[in-house]
Amino acid sequence: MDTRYYLAVDIGASSGRHMLSHMENGKMVLEEIYRFPNGMTEKAGHKVWDVDRLFEEILTGMKKCLEMGKIPYSMGIDTWAVDFVLLDENDKMLGDAVAYRDDRTKDIDKAVYQFVSETELYTRTGIQKQSFNTIYQLMAVKKQNWKLFTNAKTMLMIPDYFHFLLTGRKAQEYTNATTTQLIKAKTKDWDYQLIEKLGYPQDLFLEIKSPGYELGDLSNVIQEKVGFNCKVILPPTHDTASAVMAIPTQADDALYISSGTWSLMGTELKEADCSAGSRKCNLTNEGGYDYRFRYLKNIMGLWMIQSVKKEIAQDTSFAQICEMAAKENIKSVVDANADRFLAPDNMTEEVKKACSESGQQIPQSVAEVAAVIYNSLAKCYAGTAQEIEELTGKKYSHIHVVGGGANAAYLNELTAKETGMTVYAGPGEATAIGNIASQMIAAEELYDLKAARQCIFDSFEIKEYCPD
Repeated sequence: MDTRYYLAVDIGASSGRHMLSHMENGKMVLEEIYRFPNGMTEKAGHKVWDVDRLFEEILTGMKKCLEMGKIPYSMGIDTWAVDFVLLDENDKMLGDAVAYRDDRTKDIDKAVYQFVSETELYTRTGIQKQSFNTIYQLMAVKKQNWKLFTNAKTMLMIPDYFHFLLTGRKAQEYTNATTTQLIKAKTKDWDYQLIEKLGYPQDLFLEIKSPGYELGDLSNVIQEKVGFNCKVILPPTHDTASAVMAIPTQADDALYISSGTWSLMGTELKEADCSAGSRKCNLTNEGGYDYRFRYLKNIMGLWMIQSVKKEIAQDTSFAQICEMAAKENIKSVVDANADRFLAPDNMTEEVKKACSESGQQIPQSVAEVAAVIYNSLAKCYAGTAQEIEELTGKKYSHIHVVGGGANAAYLNELTAKETGMTVYAGPGEATAIGNIASQMIAAEELYDLKAARQCIFDSFEIKEYCPD
């Protein structure tokens, strides 16, 4: 029997990768075949994504499959959340794909709250207040670029747009759609009453499709470009939803941290918690695979370390930075969730400034700055774990750390110490693995989510960090 390959294209804020996988002796085998850089660029005074270049990178990676003689049976793309493109009546992109870190949404929440209160918004959607959520970005377009807004006929989240370019078919996938803050938690569908209140055209919002939905084959044009055809399956297109799918546990109420540019810490719920207490703690109820809710908090995450590396340690690896930080004794901490760390001109100086303002030791070296960030993240994780325990009424004994941060040994040690919980770290490529697992379930190579998670546990290394 020929080997059946599955391709995950996983695009994060700083890089993208093509990961090819197949089953071998009951285990998932994962192979990176192509990697490319990503990042925001400045254009017309805004931070934007170069989606045209990203799509060319997607095609380049697909051509690698042909060169290797490993043509995928299916493929799917996941990316970050909240960002989108607007298409005109001819399905051409209007304007640029503005990035969530752009300042166009500054103070725009006030315009949204003229139509719906912050309290009612959370009660309806269960989504955490973040100034860059799609609901606010759309209001910014409506207020600042009315002509573009009125000419728009379709809104597609970034991965939905790439899937459209591959197949010629438009669909909006559930997990990423929930991050718009326009999905009703109870119905798991667009909140059309809310959309009407805000004055957004209802036609922008297409029918919601669940992860595992078969969108179709590659278009003839794309087949000619890459040299083959395959199925396009919608994975959980929000990268965190794919990562959470790859948590190697059989427990229904595991605590997890999807650790990458952002740290997403939470648990899974069968029903959304849209209570006042949950809103006060700023937890979110994002959509997950099989309509599970990812009940979590967005924490600034390794974005801070990535920024410091870029500023003052370009020739030093993340592993080396982590090892250097572990040797420092500085105890200073900052509020890792403060808006000041979202997109500062200089992250290193912002961390130093925050320490100075709070009367703490000011870090000087790369190692000390990194140590402060790791200290701060671990403290934030501990506080979030306590909030989740109080809100769910459950006591957790361990945390699963998946994603790139699973490789940050010192941060995992600090997390175990601060939370008093055992940390299980791995797999590191959780997002791609979850993406692939959804494709394997769609192809009936894996039975369901439970079977997928057991297979992931059996297939990849998991490291343990104890709190004592």
